[in-house]
Amino acid sequence: MNIVTGAMGSLIPKLGELLMEEYKLHKRVKKDVEFLTKELESMHAALIKVGEVPHDQLDRQVKLWADEVRELSYNMEDVVDKFLVRVEGIQQPHDNTGRFKELKNKLIGLFKKGKNHHRIADAVKEIKEQLQEVAARRERNKVAVSNPTEPIAIDPCLRALYAEATELVGIYGKRDQDLMRLLCMEGDDASTKRLKKVSIVGFGGLGKTTLARAVYDKIKGDFDCRAFVPVGQNPDMKKVLRDILIDLGNPHSDLAMLDANQLIKKLHEFLENKRYLVIIDDIWDEKLWEGINFAFSNRNNLGSRLITTTRIVGVSNSCCSSDDDSVYQMEPLSVDDSRRLFYKRIFPGENGCPNEFEQVSRDILKKCGGVPLAIITIASALAGGQKVKPKCEWDILLQSLGSGLTEDNSLEEMRRILSFSYSNLPSHLKTCLLHLCIYPEDSLIYRDRLIWKWVAEGFVHHGNQGTSLFLLGLNYFNQLINRSMIQPIYDGLGHVYACLVHDMVLDLICNLSHEAKFVNVLDDIGNSISSQSNVRRLSIQNRNEDYPAKPLTNIMSMSRVRSITIFPPVFSIMPALSRFEVLRVLDISDCNLGKGSSLQLNLKNVGHLIHLRYLGLANSGISELPAEIGNLQFLEVLDLECNRGLYGVELPATVSKLRRLICLKVDMDVVVPVGTLQNLTSIEVMMSILVSLNITAQELGNLARLRQLHISLKDGSLDLYEGFVKSLCNLRHIENLCIYCNSKETSFELMDLLGERWVPPAHLRQFESRMPSQLSALRGWIKRDPSHLSNLSKLILYLVKEVQQEDVEIIGGLLSLGRLWIKSTHQTQRLLVIRAYGFRCMELSPRAESVYFSLGVRVAKEDGNCGFDLGLQGNLLSLRGHVGVWMYCGGARVGEAKEAEAAVRHALEAHPNHPSIYIHMVPDIAEGAHDDDLCEER
Repeated sequence: MNIVTGAMGSLIPKLGELLMEEYKLHKRVKKDVEFLTKELESMHAALIKVGEVPHDQLDRQVKLWADEVRELSYNMEDVVDKFLVRVEGIQQPHDNTGRFKELKNKLIGLFKKGKNHHRIADAVKEIKEQLQEVAARRERNKVAVSNPTEPIAIDPCLRALYAEATELVGIYGKRDQDLMRLLCMEGDDASTKRLKKVSIVGFGGLGKTTLARAVYDKIKGDFDCRAFVPVGQNPDMKKVLRDILIDLGNPHSDLAMLDANQLIKKLHEFLENKRYLVIIDDIWDEKLWEGINFAFSNRNNLGSRLITTTRIVGVSNSCCSSDDDSVYQMEPLSVDDSRRLFYKRIFPGENGCPNEFEQVSRDILKKCGGVPLAIITIASALAGGQKVKPKCEWDILLQSLGSGLTEDNSLEEMRRILSFSYSNLPSHLKTCLLHLCIYPEDSLIYRDRLIWKWVAEGFVHHGNQGTSLFLLGLNYFNQLINRSMIQPIYDGLGHVYACLVHDMVLDLICNLSHEAKFVNVLDDIGNSISSQSNVRRLSIQNRNEDYPAKPLTNIMSMSRVRSITIFPPVFSIMPALSRFEVLRVLDISDCNLGKGSSLQLNLKNVGHLIHLRYLGLANSGISELPAEIGNLQFLEVLDLECNRGLYGVELPATVSKLRRLICLKVDMDVVVPVGTLQNLTSIEVMMSILVSLNITAQELGNLARLRQLHISLKDGSLDLYEGFVKSLCNLRHIENLCIYCNSKETSFELMDLLGERWVPPAHLRQFESRMPSQLSALRGWIKRDPSHLSNLSKLILYLVKEVQQEDVEIIGGLLSLGRLWIKSTHQTQRLLVIRAYGFRCMELSPRAESVYFSLGVRVAKEDGNCGFDLGLQGNLLSLRGHVGVWMYCGGARVGEAKEAEAAVRHALEAHPNHPSIYIHMVPDIAEGAHDDDLCEER
């Protein structure tokens, strides 16, 4: 299913399913279904061709025809799904055992079955007539679809990610030479002590945010507190002020209750004696700035800095009204820098651009006008993996770019450039990209949630039987990154866990979505759906708390809604769930459904949403899950993460009815009742269940498709461990395994059982043990057959009894290991040597940006390291983020500990990149065993 072809992709297989004998359709109805199938297959092919034509080149009649066919496909799928649900519901076994009741239920079932067949016969007949009308109208008006240019194919294995700030050629020159001079960061005179404001101004896509972020990362270690807050076009003053306070490190729960004046007062109080760095990104409104500026009117002469970014010159002048303030005009990249950035994305090798592409490259770059977003987007469309795209495709791209980017026409031409990249996406990626317009501007979009929604919406189709839909969706996500249509967000370990949509890309996809009626946004700036009857996907947003979104009132428009996503804060605007007859996705994550919530939603009514595939209730404040959840026979994803009210609560036994469930996410200490797991045979991801009974542990062995398992074993009995290990041996597809155990006395027995009886599958990528253990099991796996861990890339072991040199040698030989975290509860041998040939994939290299490690004061002095030289200046030149040091003071005098701390701080402050410094003094070595003190090398 996608915006190009509507519901065709999922509808055609369902029509084939209707023809199966078990549904016993009348011959006439079968013939009509066969006719519809053939007609829709033909139209499906035509719609794909329509989708390949650039949007601005489509004939208006073609657009009208495509819209009609798409709407018919949605309606037809709704009809088929309703019929399948009714018929399959009749076939469910009844609890009644009495003969009279059994006969009665059978007669009622037959009556309903006949009624359902009559309904679908009428619906098929009506759809057939409408389809014939559309076809006849097309023929009368002689609508033809032009033969499009073949789209540029991107190698699906291409793993190049969106260029980071360091790859934007010219950033460091601007940062070091111009901005740092304007910020007056050097020197001790009075000018460096006053509050200094700098506003970065320039049109969209120039890299203002990237430059601001680079400066932020460069100098943030020099300040007591810091904040980086995006604003956007339709901000709420109170939300902006709250975000600043939270980012600065003042996350009080009462902030939501304060008005703007109270928040400004709180900011005054919090910043009174602090040197702060605040960056407010993407301001569009002078009045908004005036309100924000009040919060920073107290100039405490501690050398604080305030940076803003904006596209509007008038706003930048308002931000810099004092003589001490400066406006920095963002300039496009130079010709040389543009060429280097362009070539780096397309020709990663050392040979550079082949001669035949030099002229067309110059012409394309001229059109890009030195705008990094344009350069990266176009380069990503031309990047061809192992082979360079043919020159003819470069010429076609050049012809489509129009007059080129200048400051006067930047918006229109930037849209043209982005539209070209959009048009060259495969149809399934177009759908996935347009789906992102459900998110408000500047939203952090979590990768896994997004992909599961794509699966539930039907955007992801099986490439071959047995392939995980999530993994296919992950491939889609990575391709959008490769095309530079979305921007990746990394965690501290270098994993992409989320993405952002550039505001200019968001502007494009919102316009396309609005025209295609793909997503309807109900918000606080006037958008409404009350006059429309074909709403399919609904995004409810309320960025401004003083102007709540309007209630949903039109019942007709609700009956066809397939997807609802609600973003906080929201008020009582949610209609009764009974109005949503074909709802497939309901995401209320991060909305407050707890006591005193303004969003009134009875979760028991969720049980009526029989078509539901995705139910997102993460961080929603719920304290129970109703038994009616078992009615959702098509549910694929149930997300209950981050709900403290569920701690210690047992899931309803009806969860066992969710036989199509693929992903179940809960929090630790949520109990799975006996008999539940053995029925969830479709499940692939299960996080993070609590198992306390052997019989439940044994049920895990039935989940043959399980790829990711996070499990907590409660009582620590040997029977429980044996049952779990036995089940684990049946899970041949496990890629990610995390085991918690709350029994310190018997957890060693579990690791011994794993070492003796479990052979890790060859595709195991992540293994995490959060319990007291020893390394004997790991040694046994590797010594027995190293190939079993040949793909292990992440190894986390908490509370390990002791680490020896032999362990370092063995673990260092793991070929794919990129991330290692071992926390020892005991003093290990004094010196562990890492050989030059070990840890070949480890990211503790000169590329590391953040480092965390521990240091024993007494041990260091005894080893002769009285100066506490950490070796960071010569070995970690790329260090720009954080350095965290846990200093264990056991056995050392107070004076020695203070001396060591001062020496370490002096050594860290000497690093040329001035990373943020965190030094944690641990009084006794035994206290270092707690989870709060765990440290990691990134």
